[in-house]
Amino acid sequence: MKDKNSIGNLLALLTMVIWATTYISTKVLLQNLEPIEILFYRFVMAYFILIIIHPKFKKLHKFREELLFISAGISGVTLYYMIENVALKYTLASNVGLFISVAPILTAILSNFFIEHGGLTKKLVLGFLIAMIGIFLVLFNGNFVLKLNPMGDLLAILAAFVWAIYSVILKKINNKYNYNNIYITRKIFFYGVLCMIPIIMYFKIDLHVNKLMIPTVAFNILFLSLIASALCFVMWNVGVNYIGAIKASNYIYIVPLITAITSIIVLGEKITLIVILGGCFILAGLYISQNGLKNPLKFLTIIKRRDSFENN
Repeated sequence: MKDKNSIGNLLALLTMVIWATTYISTKVLLQNLEPIEILFYRFVMAYFILIIIHPKFKKLHKFREELLFISAGISGVTLYYMIENVALKYTLASNVGLFISVAPILTAILSNFFIEHGGLTKKLVLGFLIAMIGIFLVLFNGNFVLKLNPMGDLLAILAAFVWAIYSVILKKINNKYNYNNIYITRKIFFYGVLCMIPIIMYFKIDLHVNKLMIPTVAFNILFLSLIASALCFVMWNVGVNYIGAIKASNYIYIVPLITAITSIIVLGEKITLIVILGGCFILAGLYISQNGLKNPLKFLTIIKRRDSFENN
């Protein structure tokens, strides 16, 4: 059980580290492709990659089962990414990052009603508040420019809510059906892509496949489909299965921190004391959300006892 817990935490952490760097690839692709094109190519390729890895199909059973997979595909693939991309058009990226970081607490609230009671604990709320202070410091880095844009900000909160719904649905699927995680991810991708087709037709988006021949486009689409989608979604699904939707979602807190570190390494941005302080708050909030204050306080008590013993 301890091994599963460790693996689940590691997979959730690794997934968020990779997802935090995808904004660079998306920015590059937006120079040649529309947001819906990026999503369509990304998840179609990821779907076929997973078919190659796990080509087995299963017979359809109950409609309720398919409804869960359809809901997961719509929420976790189509709606979340579409809403997030549209939000970025109406508000600042820092606002989107801040508001999407409420996903863990929303996941806890939904889990409390639909999966198990008692999920919304004091340690989770305290960890959330501490992490949000850190996220605020990292995102704004001493420049308080929080300009509220109702349309974009509400969409960002909606995106966080949609991701929370996806996490809860995913946990329900894992609880009810003993399926291979690659099969689960592949099926979710299938319904996600299927739901993109009406959007493409409605907005009359032309899918120019020849654009995929551009080296930078090909490289970044491959990264998003193979690593950020096929691999990361499978890792995330395993993580949620092992440690639960709430604990896995807590790792969303580190996304702004990883993004800041990536900007420092790739874009040459300067590291500041505020970013370091914010990073400490984020890590502290994440730890408290997962473990509470019991262990750190116990550790401090041991140190105090040792000091008093040495003094005497």
